[in-house]
Formats: sequence, structure tokens, C-alpha cells
Amino acid sequence: MSDDPNRPPSGSLIEDATVEIKGMAKGGMAHPSTKPVLAGAAIGAVAGALLPVVSLPLGLVAGAGFMLYKRLRP
Repeated sequence: MSDDPNRPPSGSLIEDATVEIKGMAKGGMAHPSTKPVLAGAAIGAVAGALLPVVSLPLGLVAGAGFMLYKRLRP
């Protein structure tokens, strides 16, 4: 994905997520999606720790997944 948030999706969600995750892995903290996805993971982990039904790792993955989805499909 490019840095333009107004750009329409290029393909399927899986293809876009793969490209975005690879870009995040190569770009590290400089990639525009890294910080929002990490923030979502942290919020999910806190929610997972506070809620009795959701575990910490599940909350972390759910939070990161949600923020990645919001970056791909605003």
C-alpha cells in the first residue's frame, strides 16, 4: 500500500494485508501503519487483561488485527 489513505484498495483483503505487513516488517517504525497497529495491539492487550472472558494474547491479536483492518479499509 502507498502512504495515501485515500487510495482505493488494490485487491483482496488478504493481498493488501500481506503487502502491508511486509512493508511494516521492512520499514519498521518508519512505516505509517506500524504505530497505529502497535497502539491497537496495546489497547487490545489491556482489554484482554481486564475482561475475564478474553485473554491477554487474544486481546493483543484482536486489537492489532482490527487496527490493521482499519488501515486497509478505512
